[in-house]
Amino acid sequence: MIEVKNVTKSFDGKTILHDVSAKFYTGKTNLIIGQSGSGKTVLMKSIVGLVRPEIGEVLYDGRDFLKMTDGQIKDLRQEIGMLFQGSALFDSETVLGNVMFPLVMFSKMGKGEMLDRARFCLERVNLESAENKYPSEISGGMQKRVAIARAIALNPKYLFCDEPNSGLDPKTSILIDELLHDITHEYNITTIINTHDMNSVLGIGENIVFINKGHRGWVGDKQRIFKTSNEALNDFVFATRLFQEVKDYIVTHGQDAPPE
Repeated sequence: MIEVKNVTKSFDGKTILHDVSAKFYTGKTNLIIGQSGSGKTVLMKSIVGLVRPEIGEVLYDGRDFLKMTDGQIKDLRQEIGMLFQGSALFDSETVLGNVMFPLVMFSKMGKGEMLDRARFCLERVNLESAENKYPSEISGGMQKRVAIARAIALNPKYLFCDEPNSGLDPKTSILIDELLHDITHEYNITTIINTHDMNSVLGIGENIVFINKGHRGWVGDKQRIFKTSNEALNDFVFATRLFQEVKDYIVTHGQDAPPE
């Protein structure tokens, strides 16, 4: 589990995060949601160490990241997988080479072990037949799956995903969501996903943290979200007519969405 306690972060005298506390659970898909400029990306960056909060704690299974030595941070980095918004694959490397990259950089495996591990990860995302292709030769959805395979290559305890469905069509987005959900449960990973995708919220939102104007605005899951009375959350999640109709249908037909 990752827990943030009373995290406050400012830039140029402007406070972006105000005393934010939240828990992100192991074996669940944890989502951070909020409007552009709400502070959700700053929260994600504070957790992974790309920015440093002025106040607060960031606890990785009880270990305070903000109090770690450089050596301890380096060790922790080997427990973390990252899935970037644009996949961030190396154009000059094959699919297999991209997945092997973190193994080459951070593991002590021999070449044979690295090849076996990389191929296992590609098989897990159903891309074993694409190992010799280059990123430019595969679709955006396949590139995202390569990035997922690379992110799990070191068998991470913690997985961070920044807008994993950005630029993907709805069908492919659902496939990526299901893959992240399945991998999280299969390997018991603490997965944190920063997203604007409401399909993801309603599909895989097992623990949802809503950031509103730099504050923690709401915490719940994909069932409770249909019953919330939080006006800011309703305006964000159910902003379109389609999602409002979905909410009305579920509330009217009495599905198991416990009241807040």
